[in-house]
Amino acid sequence: MRIDVVTIFPEYLAALDLSLVGKARQRGLLDLRVHDLRDWTADRHRTVDDTPFGGGAGMVMRPDVWGRALDDVLGTAPPEGPAGSPSSPGGDSPPPGATTLILPTPSGEVFTQRHAEDLATADRLVLACGRYEGIDARVAEHYRTGGLDVRELSIGDYVLNGGEVAALVMIEAVARLVPGMVGNPESLVEESHGAAGLLEYPVYTKPPRWQDLEIPEVLLSGHHARIDRWRRDEALRRTARRRPEMIAALDGTALDKKDVALLAELGWSVSDDGRVVALPEGEGATDRGAGPAG
Repeated sequence: MRIDVVTIFPEYLAALDLSLVGKARQRGLLDLRVHDLRDWTADRHRTVDDTPFGGGAGMVMRPDVWGRALDDVLGTAPPEGPAGSPSSPGGDSPPPGATTLILPTPSGEVFTQRHAEDLATADRLVLACGRYEGIDARVAEHYRTGGLDVRELSIGDYVLNGGEVAALVMIEAVARLVPGMVGNPESLVEESHGAAGLLEYPVYTKPPRWQDLEIPEVLLSGHHARIDRWRRDEALRRTARRRPEMIAALDGTALDKKDVALLAELGWSVSDDGRVVALPEGEGATDRGAGPAG
């Protein structure tokens, strides 16, 4: 996979040289390039923003600068590179296959594990990191109209100073799904927000006793079926308590009898058509806080 990031703060992306992402770059699993947007400016001040039409506070990033940068990085611009600057290392032709342009923005669709899984199938991702009041809306419209897969995505319901932090989050979430990235692929199967639709169960390691706290006895039993059942039950309990909307989104037809029985204790029922619904207050819910009100 190739990933290009365009930003006015290239140094912000230095964290991508660390940990698994950095190792994947060294091993050639990930072709990750960071570009300075100011290399595509045409004035001596290297201006990337201007005042918003219609008035208001803040500055908006210019579409002409972003257009030159993205055309070049995507490989759709003339080979001489942006005006007033040498040819960019991102100006070579993009690899064949699917390319997705991602614009991190608090007004975008909320980024989830499903997005990460989808984007991990692309051959190439280009992330445009906005700053100030954001990137002129015509940039997304232009490339979307031109047939490019454009995603405006948010990592949560809050506002950051720029898109770099969000880009780091998305790149790590996507890159770890690239084959060969994670040493043990089985570690991806049962983690939170995976195919099971649950939060991950609690995990423990040595020593077995710490600060007068002991790990659950079942984990020392060596009985794999009992351990699997305990982990499944704890995942259901944790999800019901912390993220009830995820319980409500489960496919009841995929639950076994023990799942259904535990959910009933936690205040949930499974209807004949497979819907998982909260029981009325006072019914079930031995683990208070399990239902939607918690």
